[in-house]
Amino acid sequence: MTSIKEQAAISRLLSFLQDWDNAGKAARSHILDNFIENNQGKTASELEQEFSQGASLFLVRLTTWLRLTYMTGSSLEKVLRSIGIFLTSVNSNRYLIEFLEVGGALTLLETLGMEKIKEEDKKESIKLLQVIANSGRKYKELICESYGVRSIAEFLAKSKSEETQEEVQVLLDSLLHGNPKYQNQVYKGLITLLPSVSPKAQQLALQTLRCAQSIIGATHPSIVDCVLNVLRTMHLEVQYEAIELIKDLVNYDVCEALLIGLVDLLTPPIPETSELQPKILSGRDRWDGGGGVGEGTRREQEPRLTAAPPLDSTVLQLTSPHQPAAHLPAFLQQAAAAKAIGVLARGNTSLAEEMLRLRVVHSLMAAMGNVDHSNSQRQASLTLEYFVRIFPVVEEHVQKCMGQELYKLFRSNAEDLHMKIDSVQVDILATNKVNVSRELYLRGHVYSNKSCYFCPRDRQRLPDSTHFLEDVDGKE
Repeated sequence: MTSIKEQAAISRLLSFLQDWDNAGKAARSHILDNFIENNQGKTASELEQEFSQGASLFLVRLTTWLRLTYMTGSSLEKVLRSIGIFLTSVNSNRYLIEFLEVGGALTLLETLGMEKIKEEDKKESIKLLQVIANSGRKYKELICESYGVRSIAEFLAKSKSEETQEEVQVLLDSLLHGNPKYQNQVYKGLITLLPSVSPKAQQLALQTLRCAQSIIGATHPSIVDCVLNVLRTMHLEVQYEAIELIKDLVNYDVCEALLIGLVDLLTPPIPETSELQPKILSGRDRWDGGGGVGEGTRREQEPRLTAAPPLDSTVLQLTSPHQPAAHLPAFLQQAAAAKAIGVLARGNTSLAEEMLRLRVVHSLMAAMGNVDHSNSQRQASLTLEYFVRIFPVVEEHVQKCMGQELYKLFRSNAEDLHMKIDSVQVDILATNKVNVSRELYLRGHVYSNKSCYFCPRDRQRLPDSTHFLEDVDGKE
Protein backbone atom coordinates (compact mmCIF):
# COMPACT_ATOMS: atom_id res chain seq x y z
CA MET A 1 0.00 0.00 0.00
CA THR A 2 1.47 3.36 -1.07
CA SER A 3 2.11 6.06 1.49
CA ILE A 4 0.57 9.49 1.44
CA LYS A 5 3.92 10.97 0.33
CA GLU A 6 4.15 8.54 -2.59
CA GLN A 7 0.59 9.23 -3.62
CA ALA A 8 1.31 12.96 -3.62
CA ALA A 9 4.41 12.43 -5.80
CA ILE A 10 2.44 10.33 -8.27
CA SER A 11 -0.26 12.97 -8.35
CA ARG A 12 2.32 15.67 -9.18
CA LEU A 13 3.73 13.50 -11.97
CA LEU A 14 0.32 12.90 -13.50
CA SER A 15 -0.47 16.60 -13.24
CA PHE A 16 2.82 17.48 -14.95
CA LEU A 17 2.23 15.01 -17.77
CA GLN A 18 -1.33 16.27 -18.22
CA ASP A 19 -0.09 19.84 -18.42
CA TRP A 20 2.35 18.78 -21.14
CA ASP A 21 -0.28 16.85 -23.08
CA ASN A 22 -2.69 19.78 -23.05
CA ALA A 23 -0.11 22.52 -23.69
CA GLY A 24 0.44 24.33 -26.98
CA LYS A 25 3.80 25.20 -28.52
CA ALA A 26 4.44 28.23 -26.35
CA ALA A 27 3.49 26.46 -23.13
CA ARG A 28 5.60 23.41 -23.99
CA SER A 29 8.55 25.66 -24.74
CA HIS A 30 8.17 27.17 -21.25
CA ILE A 31 7.98 23.69 -19.69
CA LEU A 32 11.20 22.70 -21.47
CA ASP A 33 12.97 25.84 -20.23
CA ASN A 34 12.12 24.94 -16.64
CA PHE A 35 13.08 21.30 -17.13
CA ILE A 36 16.51 22.19 -18.57
CA GLU A 37 17.19 24.73 -15.85
CA ASN A 38 16.25 22.42 -12.97
CA ASN A 39 17.63 19.08 -14.16
CA GLN A 40 20.88 19.77 -15.97
CA GLY A 41 23.59 17.35 -14.79
CA LYS A 42 21.34 15.08 -12.72
CA THR A 43 21.92 11.34 -12.55
CA ALA A 44 19.36 8.78 -13.68
CA SER A 45 18.35 8.05 -10.08
CA GLU A 46 17.87 11.76 -9.38
CA LEU A 47 15.67 12.10 -12.47
CA GLU A 48 13.59 9.13 -11.36
CA GLN A 49 13.20 10.70 -7.95
CA GLU A 50 12.16 13.99 -9.55
CA PHE A 51 9.51 12.21 -11.64
CA SER A 52 8.39 9.70 -9.00
CA GLN A 53 9.97 6.77 -10.86
CA GLY A 54 8.18 7.86 -14.05
CA ALA A 55 10.91 9.77 -15.90
CA SER A 56 10.54 7.48 -18.90
CA LEU A 57 6.97 8.72 -19.33
CA PHE A 58 8.27 12.22 -19.98
CA LEU A 59 11.12 10.96 -22.19
CA VAL A 60 8.72 9.11 -24.47
CA ARG A 61 6.65 12.29 -24.81
CA LEU A 62 9.76 14.27 -25.75
CA THR A 63 10.76 11.64 -28.32
CA THR A 64 7.26 11.55 -29.80
CA TRP A 65 7.12 15.34 -30.09
CA LEU A 66 10.56 15.33 -31.69
CA ARG A 67 9.45 12.88 -34.37
CA LEU A 68 6.27 14.84 -35.04
CA THR A 69 7.78 18.32 -35.25
CA TYR A 70 11.46 18.04 -36.29
CA MET A 71 10.64 18.89 -39.90
CA THR A 72 9.26 22.26 -38.82
CA GLY A 73 12.08 23.02 -36.38
CA SER A 74 9.64 24.11 -33.65
CA SER A 75 11.57 24.41 -30.33
CA LEU A 76 13.85 21.74 -31.69
CA GLU A 77 16.96 22.81 -29.80
CA LYS A 78 15.11 22.73 -26.46
CA VAL A 79 13.67 19.29 -27.18
CA LEU A 80 17.09 17.93 -28.10
CA ARG A 81 18.72 19.45 -25.03
CA SER A 82 16.00 17.95 -22.83
CA ILE A 83 16.52 14.52 -24.36
CA GLY A 84 20.24 15.03 -23.85
CA ILE A 85 19.68 15.43 -20.10
CA PHE A 86 18.26 11.90 -20.03
CA LEU A 87 20.89 10.34 -22.31
CA THR A 88 23.90 11.91 -20.59
CA SER A 89 22.82 11.19 -17.04
CA VAL A 90 24.82 8.65 -15.06
CA ASN A 91 23.45 5.09 -15.44
CA SER A 92 21.26 6.22 -18.33
CA ASN A 93 21.45 3.03 -20.41
CA ARG A 94 17.72 2.41 -19.96
CA TYR A 95 16.87 5.85 -21.34
CA LEU A 96 19.21 5.30 -24.29
CA ILE A 97 17.55 2.01 -25.21
CA GLU A 98 14.08 3.55 -24.95
CA PHE A 99 15.13 6.43 -27.20
CA LEU A 100 16.64 4.15 -29.83
CA GLU A 101 13.75 1.68 -29.83
CA VAL A 102 11.41 4.36 -31.17
CA GLY A 103 13.81 5.41 -33.94
CA GLY A 104 15.59 8.21 -32.14
CA ALA A 105 18.94 7.73 -33.92
CA LEU A 106 17.35 7.77 -37.36
CA THR A 107 15.44 10.94 -36.49
CA LEU A 108 18.64 12.67 -35.42
CA LEU A 109 20.33 11.70 -38.69
CA GLU A 110 17.37 12.97 -40.69
CA THR A 111 17.59 16.38 -39.05
CA LEU A 112 21.11 16.81 -40.45
CA GLY A 113 19.79 16.83 -44.01
CA MET A 114 16.83 19.18 -43.46
CA GLU A 115 17.44 22.61 -44.97
CA LYS A 116 14.78 24.31 -42.83
CA ILE A 117 16.43 23.27 -39.58
CA LYS A 118 18.84 25.79 -38.06
CA GLU A 119 22.54 25.07 -37.67
CA GLU A 120 22.31 25.32 -33.87
CA ASP A 121 19.63 22.62 -33.82
CA LYS A 122 21.72 20.32 -35.99
CA LYS A 123 24.63 20.84 -33.64
CA GLU A 124 22.50 19.49 -30.78
CA SER A 125 21.67 16.45 -32.94
CA ILE A 126 25.39 15.84 -33.47
CA LYS A 127 25.99 16.01 -29.71
CA LEU A 128 23.29 13.40 -29.08
CA LEU A 129 24.78 11.17 -31.79
CA GLN A 130 28.12 11.51 -29.99
CA VAL A 131 26.48 10.28 -26.79
CA ILE A 132 25.00 7.31 -28.63
CA ALA A 133 28.28 6.43 -30.38
CA ASN A 134 30.25 6.67 -27.15
CA SER A 135 27.93 4.18 -25.47
CA GLY A 136 29.48 1.17 -27.17
CA ARG A 137 30.23 -0.76 -30.33
CA LYS A 138 26.68 -1.92 -31.02
CA TYR A 139 25.45 1.68 -30.94
CA LYS A 140 28.15 2.77 -33.39
CA GLU A 141 27.07 -0.03 -35.69
CA LEU A 142 23.44 1.09 -35.37
CA ILE A 143 24.38 4.60 -36.56
CA CYS A 144 26.39 3.23 -39.49
CA GLU A 145 23.64 0.79 -40.48
CA SER A 146 21.24 3.76 -40.66
CA TYR A 147 23.39 5.37 -43.41
CA GLY A 148 24.81 7.56 -40.69
CA VAL A 149 28.31 7.99 -42.13
CA ARG A 150 26.94 9.44 -45.35
CA SER A 151 24.55 11.80 -43.57
CA ILE A 152 27.22 12.98 -41.14
CA ALA A 153 29.85 13.48 -43.85
CA GLU A 154 27.45 15.46 -46.05
CA PHE A 155 26.56 17.68 -43.13
CA LEU A 156 30.22 18.32 -42.37
CA ALA A 157 30.78 19.40 -45.97
CA LYS A 158 27.76 21.74 -46.00
CA SER A 159 27.96 23.21 -42.51
CA LYS A 160 28.79 26.91 -42.28
CA SER A 161 29.81 26.83 -38.62
CA GLU A 162 33.38 25.81 -37.78
CA GLU A 163 32.35 25.02 -34.20
CA THR A 164 29.68 22.64 -35.47
CA GLN A 165 32.12 21.08 -37.94
CA GLU A 166 34.52 20.35 -35.09
CA GLU A 167 31.72 18.56 -33.24
CA VAL A 168 31.12 16.46 -36.37
CA GLN A 169 34.82 15.56 -36.43
CA VAL A 170 34.54 14.30 -32.85
CA LEU A 171 31.61 12.11 -33.89
CA LEU A 172 33.42 10.67 -36.92
CA ASP A 173 36.47 9.97 -34.79
CA SER A 174 34.27 8.12 -32.31
CA LEU A 175 32.72 6.02 -35.10
CA LEU A 176 36.22 5.19 -36.29
CA HIS A 177 37.43 3.72 -33.00
CA GLY A 178 36.13 0.42 -31.65
CA ASN A 179 33.99 -0.17 -34.74
CA PRO A 180 35.81 -2.82 -36.84
CA LYS A 181 32.71 -3.76 -38.83
CA TYR A 182 32.22 -0.28 -40.26
CA GLN A 183 35.60 1.49 -39.84
CA ASN A 184 36.29 1.12 -43.57
CA GLN A 185 32.99 2.84 -44.29
CA VAL A 186 34.05 5.76 -42.12
CA TYR A 187 37.46 5.80 -43.84
CA LYS A 188 35.87 6.02 -47.29
CA GLY A 189 33.49 8.70 -46.06
CA LEU A 190 36.43 10.82 -44.97
CA ILE A 191 38.06 10.45 -48.40
CA THR A 192 34.87 11.69 -50.08
CA LEU A 193 35.17 14.87 -48.02
CA LEU A 194 38.53 15.85 -49.51
CA PRO A 195 37.06 17.50 -52.65
CA SER A 196 34.73 19.59 -50.45
CA VAL A 197 34.50 23.32 -51.11
CA SER A 198 34.67 23.93 -47.35
CA PRO A 199 38.31 24.44 -46.24
CA LYS A 200 37.41 23.58 -42.64
CA ALA A 201 35.78 20.32 -43.75
CA GLN A 202 38.91 19.47 -45.74
CA GLN A 203 41.17 20.26 -42.80
CA LEU A 204 39.16 18.16 -40.34
CA ALA A 205 38.82 15.27 -42.80
CA LEU A 206 42.58 15.22 -43.37
CA GLN A 207 43.26 15.23 -39.63
CA THR A 208 40.87 12.35 -39.04
CA LEU A 209 42.20 10.42 -42.03
CA ARG A 210 45.63 10.31 -40.44
CA CYS A 211 44.11 8.54 -37.45
CA ALA A 212 41.98 6.31 -39.68
CA GLN A 213 44.99 5.28 -41.73
CA SER A 214 46.85 4.02 -38.68
CA ILE A 215 43.80 2.07 -37.51
CA ILE A 216 42.96 0.42 -40.84
CA GLY A 217 46.53 -0.19 -41.92
CA ALA A 218 45.70 -0.27 -45.66
CA THR A 219 44.99 2.39 -48.26
CA HIS A 220 42.10 3.01 -50.62
CA PRO A 221 43.13 3.39 -54.30
CA SER A 222 41.46 6.80 -54.62
CA ILE A 223 43.30 8.44 -51.75
CA VAL A 224 46.36 9.45 -53.79
CA ASP A 225 44.52 11.57 -56.34
CA CYS A 226 42.23 13.03 -53.68
CA VAL A 227 45.09 14.13 -51.45
CA LEU A 228 47.12 15.55 -54.34
CA ASN A 229 44.11 17.54 -55.52
CA VAL A 230 43.79 19.09 -52.07
CA LEU A 231 47.18 20.74 -52.70
CA ARG A 232 45.33 23.18 -54.99
CA THR A 233 43.96 24.92 -51.91
CA MET A 234 44.65 28.55 -51.10
CA HIS A 235 44.38 27.79 -47.38
CA LEU A 236 47.71 27.08 -45.73
CA GLU A 237 46.15 25.18 -42.82
CA VAL A 238 44.59 22.72 -45.29
CA GLN A 239 47.87 22.41 -47.21
CA TYR A 240 49.69 21.65 -43.95
CA GLU A 241 47.30 18.82 -43.07
CA ALA A 242 47.55 17.40 -46.60
CA ILE A 243 51.35 17.29 -46.41
CA GLU A 244 51.17 15.67 -42.97
CA LEU A 245 48.92 12.95 -44.40
CA ILE A 246 51.28 12.48 -47.35
CA LYS A 247 54.12 11.95 -44.85
CA ASP A 248 52.10 9.10 -43.36
CA LEU A 249 51.00 7.62 -46.69
CA VAL A 250 54.54 7.11 -47.99
CA ASN A 251 54.81 4.30 -45.45
CA TYR A 252 52.10 2.36 -47.32
CA ASP A 253 51.79 0.73 -50.74
CA VAL A 254 50.84 4.02 -52.42
CA CYS A 255 54.32 5.44 -51.86
CA GLU A 256 55.49 5.31 -55.47
CA ALA A 257 52.19 6.62 -56.83
CA LEU A 258 52.48 9.58 -54.44
CA LEU A 259 56.06 10.35 -55.42
CA ILE A 260 55.29 10.16 -59.12
CA GLY A 261 52.25 12.35 -58.63
CA LEU A 262 54.16 14.98 -56.69
CA VAL A 263 56.96 15.15 -59.26
CA ASP A 264 54.42 15.41 -62.09
CA LEU A 265 52.73 18.34 -60.36
CA LEU A 266 55.94 20.35 -60.66
CA THR A 267 55.37 20.67 -64.41
CA PRO A 268 51.63 21.35 -64.89
CA PRO A 269 50.41 21.37 -68.52
CA ILE A 270 49.56 25.09 -68.69
CA PRO A 271 48.60 26.20 -72.25
CA GLU A 272 50.31 29.19 -73.80
CA THR A 273 48.29 32.42 -73.74
CA SER A 274 50.55 34.90 -75.53
CA GLU A 275 51.88 35.24 -79.05
CA LEU A 276 54.94 37.36 -78.22
CA GLN A 277 58.35 36.38 -79.58
CA PRO A 278 60.95 34.96 -77.18
CA LYS A 279 63.60 37.34 -76.01
CA ILE A 280 66.56 35.24 -77.11
CA LEU A 281 65.28 35.21 -80.70
CA SER A 282 64.07 38.82 -80.87
CA GLY A 283 66.95 40.41 -78.99
CA ARG A 284 64.67 42.39 -76.68
CA ASP A 285 65.71 43.10 -73.11
CA ARG A 286 62.48 41.93 -71.41
CA TRP A 287 59.65 39.55 -72.10
CA ASP A 288 56.08 40.65 -71.66
CA GLY A 289 54.05 37.51 -72.32
CA GLY A 290 52.89 34.70 -70.04
CA GLY A 291 53.38 31.04 -70.69
CA GLY A 292 53.52 27.54 -69.36
CA VAL A 293 56.16 25.77 -67.37
CA GLY A 294 58.04 22.54 -67.73
CA GLU A 295 60.14 20.70 -70.24
CA GLY A 296 59.58 21.62 -73.86
CA THR A 297 57.40 24.69 -73.25
CA ARG A 298 59.98 27.28 -74.26
CA ARG A 299 60.79 26.83 -77.92
CA GLU A 300 60.96 29.01 -80.96
CA GLN A 301 57.90 31.24 -81.53
CA GLU A 302 56.58 30.56 -77.98
CA PRO A 303 56.01 33.24 -75.32
CA ARG A 304 58.31 33.92 -72.41
CA LEU A 305 57.56 34.71 -68.77
CA THR A 306 57.97 38.05 -67.04
CA ALA A 307 60.08 38.59 -63.95
CA ALA A 308 58.18 38.07 -60.73
CA PRO A 309 57.68 40.61 -57.91
CA PRO A 310 58.44 39.66 -54.28
CA LEU A 311 56.04 37.16 -52.71
CA ASP A 312 53.81 38.02 -49.78
CA SER A 313 54.35 34.91 -47.68
CA THR A 314 50.91 35.17 -46.11
CA VAL A 315 49.03 35.07 -49.42
CA LEU A 316 48.95 32.42 -52.11
CA GLN A 317 48.41 34.22 -55.40
CA LEU A 318 49.35 34.66 -59.02
CA THR A 319 52.27 36.99 -59.59
CA SER A 320 51.75 37.75 -63.26
CA PRO A 321 48.84 39.90 -64.47
CA HIS A 322 49.10 38.17 -67.87
CA GLN A 323 48.36 34.69 -66.53
CA PRO A 324 44.62 33.79 -66.39
CA ALA A 325 43.16 33.22 -62.93
CA ALA A 326 42.07 29.77 -64.12
CA HIS A 327 45.71 28.68 -63.86
CA LEU A 328 45.99 29.63 -60.20
CA PRO A 329 44.94 26.22 -58.77
CA ALA A 330 47.61 24.45 -60.84
CA PHE A 331 50.28 26.91 -59.67
CA LEU A 332 49.20 26.58 -56.04
CA GLN A 333 49.41 22.82 -56.46
CA GLN A 334 52.85 23.15 -58.04
CA ALA A 335 54.17 25.20 -55.11
CA ALA A 336 52.65 22.82 -52.56
CA ALA A 337 54.12 19.81 -54.37
CA ALA A 338 57.59 21.39 -54.28
CA LYS A 339 57.16 22.02 -50.57
CA ALA A 340 55.91 18.47 -49.92
CA ILE A 341 58.83 16.97 -51.84
CA GLY A 342 61.21 18.98 -49.67
CA VAL A 343 59.52 17.78 -46.50
CA LEU A 344 59.67 14.13 -47.60
CA ALA A 345 63.28 14.36 -48.78
CA ARG A 346 64.47 15.94 -45.54
CA GLY A 347 62.69 13.30 -43.51
CA ASN A 348 63.82 10.22 -45.45
CA THR A 349 66.92 9.97 -47.63
CA SER A 350 65.58 6.84 -49.32
CA LEU A 351 62.59 8.82 -50.58
CA ALA A 352 64.94 11.55 -51.80
CA GLU A 353 66.96 8.96 -53.73
CA GLU A 354 63.83 7.49 -55.29
CA MET A 355 62.68 10.94 -56.42
CA LEU A 356 66.04 11.47 -58.12
CA ARG A 357 65.16 8.48 -60.32
CA LEU A 358 61.92 10.27 -61.18
CA ARG A 359 63.90 13.29 -62.47
CA VAL A 360 62.82 15.53 -59.63
CA VAL A 361 65.83 17.81 -60.18
CA HIS A 362 64.74 18.61 -63.73
CA SER A 363 61.17 19.27 -62.57
CA LEU A 364 62.23 21.46 -59.66
CA MET A 365 64.36 23.61 -61.95
CA ALA A 366 61.47 23.90 -64.39
CA ALA A 367 59.23 25.08 -61.54
CA MET A 368 61.88 27.64 -60.61
CA GLY A 369 61.35 29.07 -64.10
CA ASN A 370 57.63 29.67 -63.54
CA VAL A 371 57.67 33.43 -63.04
CA ASP A 372 53.88 33.46 -63.15
CA HIS A 373 53.87 32.22 -59.57
CA SER A 374 56.70 33.28 -57.30
CA ASN A 375 55.80 30.89 -54.48
CA SER A 376 56.39 27.99 -56.88
CA GLN A 377 59.82 29.43 -57.63
CA ARG A 378 60.57 29.90 -53.94
CA GLN A 379 59.47 26.44 -52.78
CA ALA A 380 61.17 24.68 -55.69
CA SER A 381 64.39 26.60 -55.07
CA LEU A 382 64.43 25.70 -51.37
CA THR A 383 63.82 22.03 -52.12
CA LEU A 384 66.43 21.93 -54.88
CA GLU A 385 68.94 23.54 -52.51
CA TYR A 386 68.53 20.54 -50.18
CA PHE A 387 69.12 18.03 -52.99
CA VAL A 388 72.21 19.98 -54.09
CA ARG A 389 73.56 20.05 -50.56
CA ILE A 390 73.02 16.33 -49.91
CA PHE A 391 73.88 14.72 -53.26
CA PRO A 392 77.18 15.68 -54.93
CA VAL A 393 75.97 14.36 -58.31
CA VAL A 394 73.02 16.75 -58.16
CA GLU A 395 75.32 19.63 -57.30
CA GLU A 396 77.51 18.80 -60.28
CA HIS A 397 74.64 18.70 -62.76
CA VAL A 398 72.83 21.75 -61.43
CA GLN A 399 75.99 23.85 -61.46
CA LYS A 400 76.78 22.77 -65.00
CA CYS A 401 73.26 23.62 -66.18
CA MET A 402 72.93 26.96 -64.38
CA GLY A 403 76.37 28.36 -65.08
CA GLN A 404 78.59 30.08 -62.58
CA GLU A 405 76.67 33.34 -62.15
CA LEU A 406 73.22 31.80 -61.67
CA TYR A 407 74.56 28.99 -59.50
CA LYS A 408 76.32 31.50 -57.25
CA LEU A 409 73.07 33.42 -56.79
CA PHE A 410 71.26 30.15 -56.07
CA ARG A 411 73.67 28.97 -53.39
CA SER A 412 73.96 32.38 -51.73
CA ASN A 413 70.20 32.69 -51.08
CA ALA A 414 67.92 30.04 -52.58
CA GLU A 415 64.80 31.48 -50.98
CA ASP A 416 65.11 34.89 -52.68
CA LEU A 417 66.55 33.68 -55.97
CA HIS A 418 63.30 34.37 -57.85
CA MET A 419 63.66 38.10 -57.13
CA LYS A 420 67.19 38.32 -58.53
CA ILE A 421 67.21 36.34 -61.77
CA ASP A 422 66.80 37.92 -65.20
CA SER A 423 64.83 36.64 -68.16
CA VAL A 424 67.74 34.73 -69.70
CA GLN A 425 68.31 32.88 -66.43
CA VAL A 426 64.60 32.13 -66.25
CA ASP A 427 64.83 30.50 -69.66
CA ILE A 428 67.83 28.44 -68.55
CA LEU A 429 65.79 27.04 -65.66
CA ALA A 430 62.59 26.47 -67.60
CA THR A 431 64.24 24.68 -70.52
CA ASN A 432 66.75 22.65 -68.53
CA LYS A 433 67.58 19.10 -69.64
CA VAL A 434 69.11 17.91 -66.38
CA ASN A 435 68.92 14.13 -66.05
CA VAL A 436 70.55 13.00 -62.82
CA SER A 437 68.97 9.55 -63.06
CA ARG A 438 71.15 8.72 -66.08
CA GLU A 439 74.30 9.70 -64.21
CA LEU A 440 73.24 7.67 -61.17
CA TYR A 441 72.89 4.59 -63.30
CA LEU A 442 76.24 5.11 -64.98
CA ARG A 443 77.88 5.42 -61.57
CA GLY A 444 76.31 2.17 -60.43
CA HIS A 445 73.88 3.55 -57.88
CA VAL A 446 71.25 0.99 -56.96
CA TYR A 447 68.44 1.77 -54.53
CA SER A 448 66.84 -0.95 -52.49
CA ASN A 449 64.56 1.66 -50.93
CA LYS A 450 63.03 -0.49 -48.23
CA SER A 451 60.74 2.29 -47.01
CA CYS A 452 58.97 2.79 -50.33
CA TYR A 453 56.52 0.39 -51.95
CA PHE A 454 55.71 0.24 -55.65
CA CYS A 455 52.40 -0.13 -57.43
CA PRO A 456 52.27 -2.42 -60.49
CA ARG A 457 50.37 0.20 -62.47
CA ASP A 458 53.22 2.67 -61.92
CA ARG A 459 56.16 0.39 -62.64
CA GLN A 460 55.91 1.20 -66.32
CA ARG A 461 56.93 4.75 -65.46
CA LEU A 462 60.41 3.54 -64.43
CA PRO A 463 62.74 2.04 -67.08
CA ASP A 464 64.24 -1.36 -66.39
CA SER A 465 67.99 -1.85 -66.36
CA THR A 466 68.23 -3.41 -69.83
CA HIS A 467 66.70 -0.40 -71.57
CA PHE A 468 67.67 2.33 -69.15
CA LEU A 469 70.58 3.87 -71.07
CA GLU A 470 68.72 3.82 -74.34
CA ASP A 471 65.71 5.51 -72.74
CA VAL A 472 67.53 8.28 -70.94
CA ASP A 473 69.73 9.02 -73.95
CA GLY A 474 66.57 9.57 -75.93
CA LYS A 475 65.38 12.12 -73.37
CA GLU A 476 68.59 14.06 -73.69
